[in-house]
Amino acid sequence: MLEIKSLSTWIGQAQILHNIDLDLRQGEIVCLLGPNGAGKSTLMNTIAGRLKQKKGDIQFNGQSVLSLGADQIVKKGIALSPEGRQVFVPLTVQENLEMGAYTRPYSERHQVRKDMAHVLELFPILAKRRKQVAGTLSGGEQQMLAIGRALMSHPKVLLLDEPSLGLAPKIVSEIFSTITQLCQEGLSVLLAEQNARMAFSIASRAYILSEGRILQTGDTEALSNDTLIQKAYLGI
Repeated sequence: MLEIKSLSTWIGQAQILHNIDLDLRQGEIVCLLGPNGAGKSTLMNTIAGRLKQKKGDIQFNGQSVLSLGADQIVKKGIALSPEGRQVFVPLTVQENLEMGAYTRPYSERHQVRKDMAHVLELFPILAKRRKQVAGTLSGGEQQMLAIGRALMSHPKVLLLDEPSLGLAPKIVSEIFSTITQLCQEGLSVLLAEQNARMAFSIASRAYILSEGRILQTGDTEALSNDTLIQKAYLGI
């Protein structure tokens, strides 16, 4: 479904990603694991079309999207829930969710309403906060809102960048349970995380990044039994 081939990305004069190869299949959760500065967010933003200095290829359903703008990539079916949530602070919860559907034509208005209802079902607290200004939400509620906003574009691939960052364990557990449910509904998820235990608990495969390069890849079950991975990421 999503295939990345020899992808390199620059920010200014600095090369951040070096010849990344990665694939994501339909209905699969794949995690990107690595420390701060490994290049996880840069990879997510490159896939989403938010960074322009790049070479290699990004293919979605067999077609290259490397040269497309961010709005065109959303229309194709790839949505990003960014690191740090980046909700529209002055807008209400409902207005934030509506902004997530900005690329969808008027002819889809009935489906948009259905998607809104589905998001509020996935995150009941957002239904209660529907008219509340996003800037007054807790960190966990803002994270749910950021994911919900991405879902409002009706994506086939969801890019989740550090969804557990700064959140209480109970909220993290709720969010990861929702991610699993979305996968069961057929959505493909690329998950960038530092919380290796949580990521490995729901992902089928993982890519280990360091300094913009993929160091290792494989099934999460096999990687979780790797001594170096255990020491570096699982605290064993």
